[in-house]
Amino acid sequence: MSFYLLSLTLCMLPVGIVYAVRLWWGAGIVLITLVATLLFKQTPDLAAVIGMGLIVSGVVVLNAFSNMSAH
Repeated sequence: MSFYLLSLTLCMLPVGIVYAVRLWWGAGIVLITLVATLLFKQTPDLAAVIGMGLIVSGVVVLNAFSNMSAH
């Protein structure tokens, strides 16, 4: 169902922007990691921190500097 609804969204918005919005799942990953760190003392390694930083950076770059327009 989610892919069907995503396909409907792609009729009005460019793929890059839609994908960037889906990358907000990355914010969920970061928040869950913070919860795991604070509540369960699970510390992310360097690769995990770098990966989360790249996800957040990608969203910021797409939203701030992209000139893509709708169809």
